[in-house]
Amino acid sequence: MLAAARHSAIIAEVQRERIVRVADLAKMLGVSLMTVRRDIEALDAAGALEKIHGGAKLPGGASTHEPGFELKVTQLQDEKMAIAREAAAQVREGMAVGLSAGTTTWALAQLLSAGPRITVVTNSVRIADVFHQGSSPSTVILTGGERTPSDALVGPLATAALKQLHLDVLFLGVHGVDADAGFTTPNVLEAETDRAFVAAARRVVVLADHTKWGTLGISTIAGLEDADELISDDRLAGEARRILGKRVGRLRLAPTGTPTAEAAAAEATVTAVADATAAG
Repeated sequence: MLAAARHSAIIAEVQRERIVRVADLAKMLGVSLMTVRRDIEALDAAGALEKIHGGAKLPGGASTHEPGFELKVTQLQDEKMAIAREAAAQVREGMAVGLSAGTTTWALAQLLSAGPRITVVTNSVRIADVFHQGSSPSTVILTGGERTPSDALVGPLATAALKQLHLDVLFLGVHGVDADAGFTTPNVLEAETDRAFVAAARRVVVLADHTKWGTLGISTIAGLEDADELISDDRLAGEARRILGKRVGRLRLAPTGTPTAEAAAAEATVTAVADATAAG
């Protein structure tokens, strides 16, 4: 494919999706990652799009685009499961655990649903369903609120409910991680609800795969320093590691290699459910 044709296809994809990743474009165009990066640099210089870490977006400011759950749950499954395994290892019997809405926190819910016995507070109907559909020993508290495209319950009802609660740990999913803006989301109401989650928790653990670095949503949830820990995957770029290592309480990188047999079985379950969710 000639460069002009690739450029047109990339621009069309950015206009359709608003944010695109290098790996997805390379697969779509049938070219190397390096070729796509060069194309993005040329289009960025021409003002046709804006280069971001790992991809490109529509030019001009922060994103308000919010991908749906069905699309996000099929992406980066290995990375999300690796992060979820690291997070699950921190949960103990009797804890009050907050799970914000998101596909990585949803993967974590799959692992936690079999035990230990905990109290889960979430603003995600999808996550609540994970615990209700199985034989989970845990108690689930679901906030009310208005439903977003990513299946988060947000707004005054959700925020008011969270202000009355106290959590041992919050596992917070985010749309983007930025050196200046911190942890962000494209939904203003979701940012307000997530801030109430953060205020309710003794400990805040952010779950964000490597592609979240450099992505900027319109509204900030919390600063990098507000995270007691950030769990990402081992594909996180060196510059991101350097900045986050200095700014967050602790940076943990989950290995994306071959998991144990037990973890592999759990991952297979999550992947099968994700595929069924996307198909249905």
